[in-house]
Amino acid sequence: MNGSKKKEHVTETPDISYIRNVDTAHEARDVQVGGIVKFVVGLFVMTVAVFFLTWGMFRMLEARSQEPPRSPMALSGAERLPPEPRLQAAPGFAETLEKSATLWEIKALRKQWDDVLEHGPTDQNGKRYGMPIEIAKEEILKQGLPVRKQ
Repeated sequence: MNGSKKKEHVTETPDISYIRNVDTAHEARDVQVGGIVKFVVGLFVMTVAVFFLTWGMFRMLEARSQEPPRSPMALSGAERLPPEPRLQAAPGFAETLEKSATLWEIKALRKQWDDVLEHGPTDQNGKRYGMPIEIAKEEILKQGLPVRKQ
């Protein structure tokens, strides 16, 4: 190594036990607690102030908000409804029917679907065609499932 000395890296903490300073227990300039307390109090006061200003602004805007006047050409609620017969999802459908009517329709539809699943579908003349789904499943299992050939 060209005659130079090799420096060793020291990883130990040096012994500083001989240094004594009785007057100072810690550095007073490291942390200023008073400044931190003033900042936290100021931050809290500003947060509360912004909350009340925002709340007041929303109250003011809510008080000022009004619906614009209707145009003389605008249709009334009954005039806007589609002609009869109306679909179930059409606006105003529940105006003439009770709320329970929709539930009754759902039950009637479920009953019709269950009938098709149990006894098979019907054609326009009311005759059954095909077979119920459970019987169809059994027939497939009897015949064996089709297998793809690669």
